[in-house]
Amino acid sequence: MLTKKEQRLRRSRQTRIRIAIQGVARLTVNRTNTHIYATVISGDGASVVATASTSQADVRKSLGGAGRGGNTAAAQVIGKLIAEKAKAAGIEKVAFDRAGFAYHGRVKALADAAREAGLQF
Repeated sequence: MLTKKEQRLRRSRQTRIRIAIQGVARLTVNRTNTHIYATVISGDGASVVATASTSQADVRKSLGGAGRGGNTAAAQVIGKLIAEKAKAAGIEKVAFDRAGFAYHGRVKALADAAREAGLQF
């Protein structure tokens, strides 16, 4: 019997295999109870191009202090921020890697905000 975390990691491995075959940059999302993290990784998987999270000091201030990074409003801010950073680095098109998390709530809010800011999935 697999634990909940093992099930999520198994799902994420399958997604990463499919994305690796495509050879495009990937937008990876990780979430915890208190924070959400987004990273754009180059198509060859060798380098991190851009990163944004609710644990960064300037983002925490804009959200209203500690403990405010675990909601959909914070995920929208991170989605917009990661899209801006990726576009500044010259990346327009990415594959969305939700790391086995359900496409719902904070993960969906981050993806929608990144799309609105101009990233293509």
